[in-house]
Formats: sequence, structure tokens, C-alpha cells
Amino acid sequence: MILNHYSLMDMDLKNNLWLNRFIVLGLFLLLFAGCSVETEQQTALLVEQPPEPTLAPTPEPTPEWERAGWTLIWADEFDGEALDPSKWVMEIGGHGWGNNEKQFYTDLPENVRLEDGQLVIEARNEFFVRRHYTSGRIKTQGLFSFTYGRVEARMKLPYGNGIWPAFWMLGEDVDLISWPASGEIDIMEHIGREPTRIYGMVHGPGYSGSGGVGHFTTFPAGSLSEDFHTYAIEWEPNEIRWYVDDKHFFTLTPEQVPGEWVFDKPYFILINLAVGGYWPGDPDETTVFPQFLLVDHVRVYQRPDMV
Repeated sequence: MILNHYSLMDMDLKNNLWLNRFIVLGLFLLLFAGCSVETEQQTALLVEQPPEPTLAPTPEPTPEWERAGWTLIWADEFDGEALDPSKWVMEIGGHGWGNNEKQFYTDLPENVRLEDGQLVIEARNEFFVRRHYTSGRIKTQGLFSFTYGRVEARMKLPYGNGIWPAFWMLGEDVDLISWPASGEIDIMEHIGREPTRIYGMVHGPGYSGSGGVGHFTTFPAGSLSEDFHTYAIEWEPNEIRWYVDDKHFFTLTPEQVPGEWVFDKPYFILINLAVGGYWPGDPDETTVFPQFLLVDHVRVYQRPDMV
């Protein structure tokens, strides 16, 4: 009887173990099925999400040197460490330059250099080779010249009696036929004793020096030395137009000059800062030194019909 009793107990234990196994298996299957449904629902949700919008490409900004209807053919933005010798020649000398000027032009960095993306021409009150002032003058002669187009420079001007900055052009044949037969186009001239005026002028055979033909425009006091302005001409056959900040202030045609029109040939560019001379007069006790001519860029354009 005792053996039979334990046999019955063993059978009950085995049955309970199998029952527990079935219960655990059932719970596992239910849990797995629930996870599968949840995973399918999550997958469905992911599939149903709208696609990320495609961003339009950011348009490239229009280069600041582009001008409608014009093609840039030459430029200097003065972004290097030193003046580019493939574009500019530094002139040296102190012989008065035909105007009784008082400075000696040097190629020293104290007088001509690049700083912060700008050309700096500095006039200094210092004795140098029999002259009491030094300064700088650069040109594109022998490196670049052109016939017709738009030429511009963005500049901040110096100030004071006897100070004479200029942005101008000479005929490429000046060394062959001399000045004024070669012609001269003054895009911008400014003299310190007239602090509100900008002059545009030409010189040629029969109308040179004080007989040059031109006009001026005026600005508020202090504007020329405190702010940058863009000085330009647009030059085409039988007409030259002068602009400051794209505002037209003077037009010249052959009928307006009392001699031969010599402006239908290649010209090169010059930039200089003179001290003293017949026109501006000499510095006086009110003139502050050093003085600075700052140039942000020089650009030359042509239209298709000018090529």
C-alpha cells in the first residue's frame, strides 16, 4: 500500500509538471504573438510616415563684380599679401612730374602696400632724396591696356591742403608721341583745398593742363574722406561718361573739345597720391600727415559690341 501511495503521488507530480509546462509555453506564445503584432504595427507606422521634404539647393550669390550687359575683362581686388607685379608697375622718382609736385614716389611698403584686402598708398612727411614728402604711384603700362569699356575703382580719399589723389588713364603711345598728344582721361581727381568736389576731365593736344576739359560733382563735407565711393567712366566711340556711385554727372563728346579727339585707342590705368603742385597748392600747417588713399578694387568691363 505504501508503494502504491507513492506511485500515485509521482503520477500527480508528473501531471502537474506537464500542466505547468503547457501554461508557461502558452504564456510565451501569447507574449511572442503580442510582440509580433506590436512590431508589425510599428513597422506599419514607420512605412506610413511621409518622406522627408527635399530641400531646394541654396542658390549661389551673384558675384559682386557682375554688371548686367557687361563682361569683366580685368580686375584687381587687392586680396593678396603684396601688390601683384603681373598687373601693376610701381613708378619711382621725385622730379615734379610736370606739375611741380613735392613728393618722391617710392616702391617701399611704407608708401605702397596691401592691408585687409585694400591697396594703401600712404603720403608721409619725411625727407627722401631731396624731397620733403614720400608717396606712391602705380600703373598698368606694359601689362594691361584697353580701348572702350567701363573702368571703376572703389576708393576712400585722403584730405588736407596740398593733397592730390587721382585715378586716371594715359594713352598707351605716350612714350612714342609724348603728352598731351597721347591723351589723358582723369576718371577721378580731388584736391584737398576743395574738400567736397570730385573732378572728371580730359587732356589732349590743344586742351591740356589748366585748359583741360571737364566737370565736377559735389558731396557733403567729410564724405569723400570718411566713406568709400565708386568712381567710374563708361567709354565708347565718340563719348565718355563719368559716374560716382553709378550716378552720372558728366558726358563728353568730340564737339566739346577744342582740338583733336584722341580717345579712340588703347589706354592704361594709373593711381597715385601726389603732394603739392600747381593746382592743389602745397601743404600748410593745417595739413595732417600721414595721409592715406585706400582702394578696395579696380575693375574693367566691356560690352559685347565693344570687342
